[in-house]
Amino acid sequence: MLLRPLLRLIRPGGLAALPSQCHICHAWPAQPLCERCVARFAQPVARCERCALPLTGDARICGACLKNPPPLDLCLAAVHYAWPWADRITQFKFSAEPGLATPLAALLGAAPGVASALGAADLLIPLPLSDRRLAERGYNPAQLLAERIAPARLPPRLDLLLRTRHTAPQHDLPRAQRLRNVRGAYAVDPLLATQLAGRRVVLVDDVMTTGASLFDAARAVRGAGAAHVTALALARTPPH
Repeated sequence: MLLRPLLRLIRPGGLAALPSQCHICHAWPAQPLCERCVARFAQPVARCERCALPLTGDARICGACLKNPPPLDLCLAAVHYAWPWADRITQFKFSAEPGLATPLAALLGAAPGVASALGAADLLIPLPLSDRRLAERGYNPAQLLAERIAPARLPPRLDLLLRTRHTAPQHDLPRAQRLRNVRGAYAVDPLLATQLAGRRVVLVDDVMTTGASLFDAARAVRGAGAAHVTALALARTPPH
């Protein structure tokens, strides 16, 4: 007799009704990321509009981006890739916890400027994984974030942007090698490229370290005719 009510709870959308524990402070019952922890550890930070690195003063674009502009019109990030978010993202990406996509997507969606960027977007494109990486993880974290943050903005086919080759994990490489590692690793399917002509595109990734992956993907969609390219990253690695 108890089976039917339980099945209603575990259907899509029903999990919110189940009691949960905050993954940071371990409060119970709470949301997976409780309001208190989000308020404490996800305070807005002034960031460069082109690379999302933190800024001080009144500048809107950092010196490095003024000198060598990246192929992005706008770049936004929700949090630093540091404790406690680095641990949560590691769980999400590497510990088979796709359920964290919903609270992490809410964190990204609440970051300054993200709602406006999504409202102005024609297409929301998650950065694809290589076939090998997708087989290892079983899901694409960037795709799960995109599906939760603005599903109506996703293209009809998610293979519009392709990962053309497998590369070594970015977090295992020094900066110079990271920049070379993914160059040319993204391409637009030539049979679908017309979908990008004159469109405002938002790229989504989970972690932005040097920006190499997002920059390469941005060059690919610009080459296909995208008129405006924004990048959204859940977390941005702070400068060392």
